[in-house]
Amino acid sequence: MGIQKERTLLEDLIKKAGGCAVIDGGFATQLEKHGATINDPLWSALCLIKDPDLIKRVHLEYLEAGADILVTSSYQATLPGFLSRGLSAEEGELYNRALVAASIGSYGAYLADGSEYSGCYGPDVNLEKLKDFHRRRLQVLVKAGPDLLAFETIPNKLEAQACVELLEEENINIPSWICFSSVDGENAPSGESFQQCLEAINKSDRVKAVGINCAPPHFIESLICKFKELTEKLIAVYPNSGEVWDGRAKRWLPSTCFDDDKFELFATRWHNLGASLIGGCCRTTPSTIQAISKALKNPEQS
Repeated sequence: MGIQKERTLLEDLIKKAGGCAVIDGGFATQLEKHGATINDPLWSALCLIKDPDLIKRVHLEYLEAGADILVTSSYQATLPGFLSRGLSAEEGELYNRALVAASIGSYGAYLADGSEYSGCYGPDVNLEKLKDFHRRRLQVLVKAGPDLLAFETIPNKLEAQACVELLEEENINIPSWICFSSVDGENAPSGESFQQCLEAINKSDRVKAVGINCAPPHFIESLICKFKELTEKLIAVYPNSGEVWDGRAKRWLPSTCFDDDKFELFATRWHNLGASLIGGCCRTTPSTIQAISKALKNPEQS
């Protein structure tokens, strides 16, 4: 019963937004623009400890830009990560409970070695280890009462399956989305096909949407078409700016960025191809989201 109610909540939001809801944009990179230093294993979650007012400020910027959905800075907020910074287990759980929405980054995000863009977790990482890794954080975030659970930058079939099984084992009735990254525009970072990656997801009533985040925007059109053939779930896309993150060097590699004008142009095309949730990821800004919102909510002005 709970699942049906929450599913209607998400679908109502999309309907009220005119058929496509707007997800916010790059959070960590926007924190950096305001002077935050986040070159740390906790990444943007460091500001939950050091500058929570800045977290609120960036959320408000995206609301003012027209976002319908705010994704939190909990992407890299893991209990092991907080413990490594000297917090107690109780303090770590408190920081998670203070969040207003639930971003759940991949195991590779916790490793902070770029493996969320390779899917190479090594031979010692199996299904049970991944479920154990995500379980307590999921429990804490669910207690906070978010509207959605956003599993982000998933790089392989194994972790997607772990997320699906964990939602079932924990009897989670909050609607979830699972988004993958892609480094070639064709497959998951692990090299596995999205058909393989979506097998477990398509069998789950608890996962309401699937899609792509933090991939270059020029991949998005073909990936929406691919996902439309592979699933009946809602499709979410929130690409990065087009710049490339070097996980080992911890820096953005220069490229010709996808500017806000192009996001405004392509957001409508992505929606027409089948995406129901559209936003931005790393290096996008409130102005990017404003451009997307303008295109989707005021098409006659675009």
